[in-house]
Amino acid sequence: MGKRLKQQRRGKGSNVYRKPANHFKADVMFPKHPQSKVIGEVVEFIDDPGHTAPLMKILYDNHRETVLIAPEGIKLGDKIEEGMGASITLGSILKLKDIPDGLPIYNIESFPGDGGKLTRAAGTFSTVVAHTGNTVTVAMPSKKNIDLSPECRAEIGAVAGGGAKAKPIMKAGKNFYIKHAVNRTWPTNRGVKSNPVDHPFGGKQHHKGASSMISRNAPPGAKVGHIAARRVGRRKR
Repeated sequence: MGKRLKQQRRGKGSNVYRKPANHFKADVMFPKHPQSKVIGEVVEFIDDPGHTAPLMKILYDNHRETVLIAPEGIKLGDKIEEGMGASITLGSILKLKDIPDGLPIYNIESFPGDGGKLTRAAGTFSTVVAHTGNTVTVAMPSKKNIDLSPECRAEIGAVAGGGAKAKPIMKAGKNFYIKHAVNRTWPTNRGVKSNPVDHPFGGKQHHKGASSMISRNAPPGAKVGHIAARRVGRRKR
């Protein structure tokens, strides 16, 4: 009898594939939008294994604390602003309608009030391209342009920690612990290297042996490959 497929074991939610929440230090989200302008001070930097970028703890003048993603170039004691009438300074939180064209931004809300979902990886930034009618066009790190609501909020600057991935890993063991910190299983073996009882593509033939397209209604033990593919074959030019 073969083993369960990896996606089946992950879906079961066992301890091997589950990362307890207490292993991470902070949940990074924008606070509720204030009615008036508030000013905060950077009081601490946090190295969280759940984020590629360093985090910063902000203490506002109304004695409220929050944790945000740190931008490149910010330091302890710097001030950030949030709310109506906030000035454009490094790390400040503004609505897209108040951010001029060409300015780098990060930690962008995809919908107003969702807390920030886009452009959060270390070293990345997006750019405000244009304000047109009821939308704001933003150029993403992938070079793709997306249209967002002018009420969406974002931070000013680029995400810190851009050189983190420039250093070579050199050893497989180090990469294992890097993945382990964020609950990523590594290394991942190919299905064709498995035995037939362990994976539908297995059998020591170095190739799948059959089409990798599978029905959306296939049983769990066979649901690997290109699930419910829209098309097959080479794309005609």
